Amino acid sequence: MKKNLNAVLFSIAIVIASIVLANAVINRNKKDGTISVTGLGKSDFTSDLIVWEARFLQSNRNLKEGYSKLQKDRIVILNYLKAKGLPDSVIVFSAVETQKNTKPIYSDKGNYLGDEFTGYTLTQTVQIDSKAVETVEKISREVTDLLNKGIQLYSNPPRYYYTKLEDLKIEMIARATENANLRAKRIAENSGAKLEELVSANMGIFQITGQNSNENYSWGGVYNTSSKEKTASITMKLIYKVD
Repeated sequence: MKKNLNAVLFSIAIVIASIVLANAVINRNKKDGTISVTGLGKSDFTSDLIVWEARFLQSNRNLKEGYSKLQKDRIVILNYLKAKGLPDSVIVFSAVETQKNTKPIYSDKGNYLGDEFTGYTLTQTVQIDSKAVETVEKISREVTDLLNKGIQLYSNPPRYYYTKLEDLKIEMIARATENANLRAKRIAENSGAKLEELVSANMGIFQITGQNSNENYSWGGVYNTSSKEKTASITMKLIYKVD
């Protein structure tokens, strides 16, 4: 009786194992019914806005005299920029920053005795935001003209922007979507499947890099401001049903 029961249980186990194995084969070969593709939209463009900054300063033991000399420098800089063809509306001067300077005093034995006042440093920044990109570029390269006038001027590299960025994004999304759709159709055709409705569409990060540069893409997006000639790109991930 016990042997017969064991034989029955063994037979049931074989049947169950056969069913599980058959289902495993079926699930492994079953199509998921979707296709996922990623398309790229890319375009080269030229920046149409330049931002250039430079700071100038005066050092003086007398604060009032230092401020007066700094204001004279400001007038010279303003007249110089206007003579180069820039209107007042694109030239902005910051508030004056004042720094009190000291130096440590030590005894002959090296003991610290305190600080000695050495004067004030007054600093002001001039910023230009202009669509006259080539004109401002030239000015930024010719700041030695102001240095020759005795002005302590320190120039920063220009930054370049694009004022039609939102329109460009829309164009890039359209290109990336079209590219992804074409890829999906090709894959479906080559695999003998039929492309059905769109299930989902996910936009990637908008990237702006310098043209012909070796800049790396970032998960948070890259926005190059050092190059006048730029490349914009974006990806679109589309998922379609297939039959």
